[in-house]
Amino acid sequence: MGALLGLLLGTGLVLLASGGRRRPRVGPPAWSRRRADLLRQAGAAGVTPAQLAAVQLLAAGVTGVVLLAGTGSAGIAGCAGAMAAALPAAAVRRAARQRTADRRDLWPDAVDHLASAVRAGLSLPEALAALGERGPAPLRPAFAAFAADVRASGRLAGPLDRLRDRLADPVADRVVETVRMAREVGGSDLGPVLRSLSAFLREDARVRAELEARQSWTVAAARLAVAAPWLVLLLLATQPGTLAAYRTATGTAILLGGAAACAAAYRAMVRIGRLPAERRVLRAVPR
Repeated sequence: MGALLGLLLGTGLVLLASGGRRRPRVGPPAWSRRRADLLRQAGAAGVTPAQLAAVQLLAAGVTGVVLLAGTGSAGIAGCAGAMAAALPAAAVRRAARQRTADRRDLWPDAVDHLASAVRAGLSLPEALAALGERGPAPLRPAFAAFAADVRASGRLAGPLDRLRDRLADPVADRVVETVRMAREVGGSDLGPVLRSLSAFLREDARVRAELEARQSWTVAAARLAVAAPWLVLLLLATQPGTLAAYRTATGTAILLGGAAACAAAYRAMVRIGRLPAERRVLRAVPR
């Protein structure tokens, strides 16, 4: 009897341990998905996160080697290489922000077109495909590709997922999931929901544009304050005495400390001044 109880207890513990394990994640890691979204938002869908990382490493290596050969200071070369490595990602983020801001003003019109097409009696695939011809010009290629996908497959679920991936936009996620739900469960509330979404998007774009205009000069001044010490350092690096000072261990430590302080201050400035942005919470999760 005791052996049977021990066997049952051991079996129960094994089942509890196996049930508590997380299912292994299939697909790319979180940072890779975030970078892929960022590249799509920047209009560089053909570039992979690995290629962007390779460009960053190349920029850091070339800049570090050139400055090390020119100044002989490993500290200056290392700091410059780190800054050069951050430039490609910063350029991608800037392009993504600019493209997202441009699209923010287009989505209300696109949603209005979609609501008008639904009210006119078009089916949901036809209403979405019509945006490839009569929607805002920057959004037309994605919806035209969606129309081609629907014609080729005869289905809606797969083309909707690919449309969401092409646009890589929180508003697109919301519109796609609204259309998917209306397609699956039916209902007559799609038109009012789309019109309410359009009104909300217009108000959000107006408020966000006003806030960005008010804080733009503050952000520009903060960026200049971060960049100014390094511009002065580059000018001082033309003097042999300055280079000799920064070749020492103390000079290298000062450079590294200054770089860490500038990076921390810039990150704090960006986090404090960042406006809340919608996240892509409705996208498909890898299984």
